[in-house]
Amino acid sequence: MRALLAWLLKLWTVARSPATVLSLGLLTCGGFFAGILFWGAFNTALEFTNREEFCLSCHEMRSNVFQELSRTVHFSNRSGVRAICSDCHVPHNWTDKIARKMQASKEVWGHLFGLIDTRQKFLDHRLELAQHEWARMKANDSLECRNCHSGPAMDLTKQTPRAARIHQRYLLTGERTCIDCHKGIAHELPDMTGVLPGWVETPELNDTRQQVR
Repeated sequence: MRALLAWLLKLWTVARSPATVLSLGLLTCGGFFAGILFWGAFNTALEFTNREEFCLSCHEMRSNVFQELSRTVHFSNRSGVRAICSDCHVPHNWTDKIARKMQASKEVWGHLFGLIDTRQKFLDHRLELAQHEWARMKANDSLECRNCHSGPAMDLTKQTPRAARIHQRYLLTGERTCIDCHKGIAHELPDMTGVLPGWVETPELNDTRQQVR
């Protein structure tokens, strides 16, 4: 019994003493496992904010843009593949995803202070909101679009001649990016007065004889 008490006392002395080999090891191991737990919790929380249900918990999204999305091919189509909010508004790779989440803090601010808490307020700010998103996607070369769509993988022979010519002339050459021409692909457009189109008709593009072979 005395030997056991002496051993326990020694163990307690070592455990409570600073800067020993054993205590440093325990701190290192403890920090490592704590880091794993923190990283796991952080990623879980991050992915939770990418869920459609989370986005729709804000009535600004549920009552406005989601209603529009539900009427498009990105929501219901013959293949049954559905895009949710984060597919189009959150990049998949880690660094760009974190940057996007930091930008989204402004959206939280807007929600808390009711900047677009009514339909009329939303419509009044619609062009400004859309232009911010178009500029962001233009700057990252439509990165979210490319999560699912790849220019080199397009079979131009299965597109309409007009679409194939435009994609070949502008998209595949890198002169334009997806958002330049597909601004209204998932949501209704605001008043586009004064907004330049992504491309301009030319005699070359209008020549129906120039078909993709």
